[in-house]
Amino acid sequence: MRYSIGLLLSLTTSLLFGQIPTPADFLGYELGKRFTRHAQVINYFERVAETADQVSLVTYGETYEHRPLVLTYVTSPENTAQLEAIQAANLARAGLREGDDKAFDNVAIVWLSYNVHGNEAVATEAAMQLLYELSSGDNSQATEWLKNTVVIIDPCINPDGRDRYVNWYNQKVNTITNVQPDSWEHDEPWPGGRMNHYLFDLNRDWAWATQTETRQRLTLYNQWLPHIHADYHEQGVNSPYYFAPAAEPYHAIITEWQRELQTMIGKNNARYFDEAGWLYFTRERFDLLYPSYGDTYPMFSGAIGMTYEQGGSGRAGLAVLTEEGDTLTLKDRIAHHVTTSLSTIEVASQNAERIVREFSDFYQQSQQGKIGNYQSYVVKDSNPEKIAALRSLLDTHEIQYGESTTSRNLSGFSYQQNGERDFRVEQGDLIISTSQPKSVLLQTLFEPEAELTDSITYDITAWTIPYAYDLDAYALTADINSAQEFPEATFTPQSVEEPAYAYVSKWDGVQDARFLSQLIRQGIKVRYSARDFSVAGQAFDAGTLIITRANNQALGEEFDQKVVLLANSLQQEVTPIRTGYVESGFDLGSGEIHYIEPPKVLLAAGEDVSPYGLGEIWYFFEQEITYPVSVINAESLKEADLSDYNTLILPDGRYAQILENIDLKNWIQQGGKVIALESALTSFKRKEEYQLSEYSSIQEKDRLEQQGDAYQAQHQLSPYEDQERRNISNYISGSIFKLRLDNTHPLGLGYPEHYFTLKRGSSRYGYLEEGENVATLESMAAPISGFAGAEIQKRLPNSLIFGVEEVGDGTIVYLVDNPLFRAFWQNGKLLFSNALFLVGQD
Repeated sequence: MRYSIGLLLSLTTSLLFGQIPTPADFLGYELGKRFTRHAQVINYFERVAETADQVSLVTYGETYEHRPLVLTYVTSPENTAQLEAIQAANLARAGLREGDDKAFDNVAIVWLSYNVHGNEAVATEAAMQLLYELSSGDNSQATEWLKNTVVIIDPCINPDGRDRYVNWYNQKVNTITNVQPDSWEHDEPWPGGRMNHYLFDLNRDWAWATQTETRQRLTLYNQWLPHIHADYHEQGVNSPYYFAPAAEPYHAIITEWQRELQTMIGKNNARYFDEAGWLYFTRERFDLLYPSYGDTYPMFSGAIGMTYEQGGSGRAGLAVLTEEGDTLTLKDRIAHHVTTSLSTIEVASQNAERIVREFSDFYQQSQQGKIGNYQSYVVKDSNPEKIAALRSLLDTHEIQYGESTTSRNLSGFSYQQNGERDFRVEQGDLIISTSQPKSVLLQTLFEPEAELTDSITYDITAWTIPYAYDLDAYALTADINSAQEFPEATFTPQSVEEPAYAYVSKWDGVQDARFLSQLIRQGIKVRYSARDFSVAGQAFDAGTLIITRANNQALGEEFDQKVVLLANSLQQEVTPIRTGYVESGFDLGSGEIHYIEPPKVLLAAGEDVSPYGLGEIWYFFEQEITYPVSVINAESLKEADLSDYNTLILPDGRYAQILENIDLKNWIQQGGKVIALESALTSFKRKEEYQLSEYSSIQEKDRLEQQGDAYQAQHQLSPYEDQERRNISNYISGSIFKLRLDNTHPLGLGYPEHYFTLKRGSSRYGYLEEGENVATLESMAAPISGFAGAEIQKRLPNSLIFGVEEVGDGTIVYLVDNPLFRAFWQNGKLLFSNALFLVGQD
C-alpha cells in the first residue's frame, strides 16, 4: 500500500502522541472508497485498543478458515477498570453467578454485531467508524453516554464470508466507479459471500449453534448477557433503511417492556433519519418468532434484540443506481449504520437504570417459574446418544437440568403422542425445570406449538427440540424435583481378552455412522444385519453393524486391536461375538447380512444448486461423520468419469438440463446410487425412465386438480390487498409432520415406526408404484407443530416423503424433505446415513 508523505506524517504523529487514528489515517483511504479486508479491520481494532484507555479487545476464537474472531469493549476509563465487576453483577442479576446483584445497577450493556452475512459488507466498515466515534473523544455526546454504558462491538461475525465477498469485489471493481447494475461488480457469483465456510447462514444458527463461529460467540455472549443486542444487515438495493419496532408475529413470550424499548429506540432512530431526510420503514417484514436469529435469541435471553437493515447488500458495491434513478453509495450506507448504532447507545444511556431494572425483573420472573405454560420437562432415558446431544445443546445455552431421583406416575403433554398422556418417570430420567434463569429460552425451544399472531412469517414456524431430536419427552404443568446435577455418561475403554469371531455395534444414531465411516477409512470391511437377531443370549436390532474376522483376514493378528482401539477412540461400544451361529434371525454368514460397499461420493455444487443445501451435506460429511466427499460443479458432471464413483448426491437445486447431457440411467443401472433432495427430485419427475410423479394414479390427479380449480374460482374475486394472505393457504413456511415410516427398510433402520419431518415446501409426490415408499404422509395431513395453509393440507395426504426406486442394479433415493436442515434436525442425520451407507447394499 502506498501512502502520501502527509498521511505518513499524520499517522506517525498520532502514534507518537497516543492519539487514536481515524480509519482513514490508519488504512490510507477514506471509509467508503473501497472495501476493507478482514485482516486490515482487525489491525485497526487492535491499534485503537492499544492506544485508547477506554477500549479493550479480546480474541474469542477463529473461523473454519482460521481468521480471528474478535470483539471490543468500549466504555469510560472508570468502567474499563471495573469491567469484570460489571460483568459479575449482571450475571448475578440473572441468577447465573454468585455476586452482588445490586452493584452497577445504572450501567447498561449494549452488544452490537456486524456483518453476520459476509456480503452485507457495509456493516464492518461502519463498525470501524463507530469505534473511532466512541473512543477518540471527538464526539462529546458519545463520551458522556459511555459513563453509564458498556458497548461491546463484534466487527465481523462472519470473516470467511466477508473476505469471500471483499476479495471478489476488489478484483472486479472498475477503476472508474460504475453504478450500472449490469456491471460485473454488481453481479456476485455463486455461492456469494453471505454464508460462512460451510455455506451456513449464521443469522439462523444462534439457537442451534452448529457452526464454530456461533459456538465460540455464544460462550462469550452468555458470559455477558447484554441488555440490548443489535444485529446489522443489508437488504435489497431498492429498499429504504429498516429498523425496529419489528413486524408481527412477535413470539407470545416477548414482554411488553421489550416491545416498548424497541419502539423507543425506533423513534430515536427516526428522529435522526428525519433530520437527515433519509427514507426508512418499520414494523414490516422482519418478525420476532423464529428463535435462532440475532434479534430473537437475545430477546429470549432477556435483552432487547433488533435487526437493522440497510439497502444494498452484495449488489451495491461502492455505488449503484437504484430503480428510482438515485445513486446509493457505500459512504451513505456507512453513515446510516453509524447513525443507528450511536442512536441505540444514546437510548441505552438515557434509560440505563430502567433497562437494568427490567432485565433484573425478567430473570426474577424466570427463576420463579412465572413465565410460560409449563413448569418442567421430562426426557426419558431411552437413547444415550440423543440425550448426549440434547445435553450438549442445553450446556451451550447454560440451561440447567438434573436427573430424576425417584420413580413415580405422572401426567403431561406427550410429544410423541401429541397430547396429554399418563407416563412413569424413572430414576435417571432427565428433568428440566422452567424455574431457572434461562426459562424463556428453554420454553421457546421446547414449546409444542408456537402461538402465531400472524401466519405470514419470515422463517419456519416450528422447531420443537423433542421433535427435532425424536425424544420421548413430556411437558408438565407441575414442577417436579430433581437432583441438581446430571451425572456425566461414563465410558469404560474395552480391551481384547481373546480373539473374536466378529464384533457387533448398534446402529441408531449419527455417532454410529461416524464409527462406520472411520472403520471404512481404515480399510476395515463392515456388514450390517437387515433383520433383528440374537446370539450368545444377546439381542441385536436390524441395522446392527457386524465386523467379521472372515472379511478382514488381511489385518491378521491386528484385527481385534484395530477394531477395539478405534471403538475406544470414539467411545463406541462393540460387543465381541465368538460364533457366527445365531439363536434367532440369520447367521452371520447369511445373505441377509449385507456387505457395506464403501461409498465413493460425488456431491453436486454450482450455479443451479442451493448453497445452503450443498453446505448442509458438505458439513455433514466433514464435521459430523468425517468421511471423504468429492464436490464437483454440476456443469462438469458431463466431463466427469462417473465410473470412479458409486454415489451421486444432488442437493436442493435444478438439474434437468445438466442431466440431459449425462447417461445417468445407464450409470445407475450399472450399480450407481443417486440421493436426490428437495427440488432435485423434479429432474426425475414425469420422466419415462423413472417412476416419480406428483400423483399416485389418474384418479388422484383428477381429484386434486379439480380441488385446485375450485380454490382458484373461489378466490379470483378477492380484493387485491388480500392477495398475500390468500396465497398462504397454499403455503408451508416450515412445520412439523409425523410420518409413517417403514423401519424394516434399509432407509428406515434404527428408527421407530414413525419419523418427525420438517416440511418447508408444498411439493407433492405420489406413491411409487413399484418402488419402496419408506416414509409417507397418510390421511392426516395437519402439522403437529407450525403453520401449513388449509389448501395444502388438503393436497398432502397420501403422499411420498422418502422413497427408494430400484433401477437395474442401482437405486435412486428420493428425499422430498431435507433431513439435514441447518444441521439442527438431529433426527434426520441417521436417515441420511442410511441412504448413504445401507440403501442399495443388497
